[in-house]
Amino acid sequence: MHEQKSRAKAASAPPPSTALIEKSGPGNRFFRNLVLRGLAAMRYGMLTFVMPDGEERLFAPEGAAAAPRVVARVVVRHEDFFKRCVLYGHIGFAEAYMDGLWESDDVASVIALFLLNVGDCPMMEGSNNHNKAFNLLGFVNQVQHLLRQNTERNSKKNIADHYDLSNDLFQLFLDETMTYSSAYFAREDMSLKEAQLEKYERLCRKLCLKPSDQVLEIGCGWGGFAIYAATNYGCKVTGVTISQEQLDFARKRVEALGLGGQINLILKDYRQLTGLYDKIVSIEMIEAVGHEYIPLFFDKCDQLLKGDGLLVLQMITCPDSRYDLLRHNTDFIQKHIFPGSLLISMRRISNSLARGSDLFLHECEDMGNYYARTLDIWRHNFEAQLPNVVSLGFDPVFIRKWRYYFGYCAAAFAMRNISVVQVVYTRPNNLNLGADDWLQRFSSPK
Repeated sequence: MHEQKSRAKAASAPPPSTALIEKSGPGNRFFRNLVLRGLAAMRYGMLTFVMPDGEERLFAPEGAAAAPRVVARVVVRHEDFFKRCVLYGHIGFAEAYMDGLWESDDVASVIALFLLNVGDCPMMEGSNNHNKAFNLLGFVNQVQHLLRQNTERNSKKNIADHYDLSNDLFQLFLDETMTYSSAYFAREDMSLKEAQLEKYERLCRKLCLKPSDQVLEIGCGWGGFAIYAATNYGCKVTGVTISQEQLDFARKRVEALGLGGQINLILKDYRQLTGLYDKIVSIEMIEAVGHEYIPLFFDKCDQLLKGDGLLVLQMITCPDSRYDLLRHNTDFIQKHIFPGSLLISMRRISNSLARGSDLFLHECEDMGNYYARTLDIWRHNFEAQLPNVVSLGFDPVFIRKWRYYFGYCAAAFAMRNISVVQVVYTRPNNLNLGADDWLQRFSSPK
């Protein structure tokens, strides 16, 4: 990537406070030069990079044929930015944003640019241009992540760290259904609420729900799906969660709607469940299971599901080729947003099921582009509600962390580095999946 320098001060960004600029001694120059060389290694897109003293540098491909499709701008406010990036890699980059060491009008575009150059930028995990100088202290984050493995004890704390922050906080940016998972925008003009209800409807159809069904929802959140399924399909739903805050909120919703006879919500780990169910659904919960417990999760689903039942999951996925890289490293989401989490790959699920279950993949629908849109709406709602976020007691570091979180995830989905799918698992000889018309040929009189 070609680098151009300009001494002109950035017109759109005010000059940084002199109190925030340290003298560029030998140590600082070392970290600064490493980062600048890393940025120069990128081959795609265009980055305007404003130094702490206001010097503007442009990193862009050479030649008209390399017209950038991704354009981003970073304004560095403090020399410590460079040290953070070198010592802690991409997590250091995120934490530098949280602490106000750099700014951007569009965090998502910055993340998109780095994702586009993941193979060339030494600051990124999975880079082919690896530099041992980057992420020197990354093992600290890795050890912290390993200590958060999803044992039954740790799982409850990991979930509480995010979902028990404040129901009031989530109400500020979610829609009225209190749904914290990707919506399904079947039409361009859909509101977020309409798209969330569309998602629930598609899940219900894939489950082939009937009024007589006993449905288990693993990870019931604030009760959105259970309420929709019970109201529109007349089935009975048992929902489980390990978040006390979510449970209390969801139970109040169920009681207010008079659905207590159809919906039973309980505080319980999936590993403790017993009984048999006609249908099992889990919406973006499997990401919190962890690599070591994926086989156990599917073993439990196999035990709980009746022979002619259906298992439907909505889950965030990573490419099979990147699963081991994600499993053996730690990222911003795992450290700061969802402790103990790990994105699943389709091959990991297939390998887990092959250990002894008859369950197999019947249907898979990709909807990753809808998640980018969902996240953009959440971010917009969050920004519009900032005074209320502050009134709940959340500080500027928290606000910047969540701003980064929304942009980070939206870019990953939009750039197709990760996706979200709805999948249906069944067993052989399941007559509930449309075989009746075909079988009728053999039972009809000649």
